[in-house]
Amino acid sequence: MEILKYGLLLALAIALVVAAVSDLRERKIANWLNIAIAAGAPLFWFASGMAFWPDMVIQLGLAFVVFWAFAALFALGLLGGGDVKLLGALALWLTPLAFLDLLLVMAFVGGAIAVAFIVRRVVFKPKTQGTLPYGVAITAGALWVLGWTHLPSANLTNALG
Repeated sequence: MEILKYGLLLALAIALVVAAVSDLRERKIANWLNIAIAAGAPLFWFASGMAFWPDMVIQLGLAFVVFWAFAALFALGLLGGGDVKLLGALALWLTPLAFLDLLLVMAFVGGAIAVAFIVRRVVFKPKTQGTLPYGVAITAGALWVLGWTHLPSANLTNALG
């Protein structure tokens, strides 16, 4: 089952990179990509040996709360719809504490992107403001957390330290 687990994590990492590149180029994350990420989570649960109760139920509950919390930000015009769906799909893959780590890294990377956009606006004075490709920050946070929690060397470091 370990090979399946790591294969799914690799597929998730590839999907996240595709989402980030898509968001950079088009400022859009495709629905099919978010659906694929969400659909892979139950396979990951089984490959990881998760129990239905309470583990899988917690993952579903987290995804529900995350989706609706970020949907409220979408309704306020603060986040894109693809970003909301991506965060909801990722909540299916990560424990609640790991998801909080994702949000922390996402906030730092998103802040750096925002500063870069401000500098761009001041220095280059573009005709359009542009929108922040927040999928890049989400991807950075997710890849950081996945590497930290699932790579064998990370687990060895955690065991030793």
